[in-house]
Amino acid sequence: MDNHEDLKAYKKAKKRVKNEKDFFGHLVTYIVINIAIFFFKQKILMLIDVDVKDKDFLSWWSFGNLATPVFWGIGLFFHWLWAFQKSFIFNKKWEERKTKEFMDKEDY
Repeated sequence: MDNHEDLKAYKKAKKRVKNEKDFFGHLVTYIVINIAIFFFKQKILMLIDVDVKDKDFLSWWSFGNLATPVFWGIGLFFHWLWAFQKSFIFNKKWEERKTKEFMDKEDY
């Protein structure tokens, strides 16, 4: 029985390590891509052969430069919450408190 519990704990820990490792890979990708977008913006525009006089495209491009890190950052934040098992509302302390509250009621 103890060996089974140890194996179960090992698998859970291994999965958590993998989730955290995947998050850090996601974080590095986020940083590298966004640095590339911001610092190489002009070179990217020249590479795709954009007319720099096209104001509509440039305004869209500027929005895209801001939208990418913002929306991706929101997704990265939720990945962090999931990978590190963070919860601001329904966390372990809340679960324990609610369980105790229900057990203290006479109906249970």
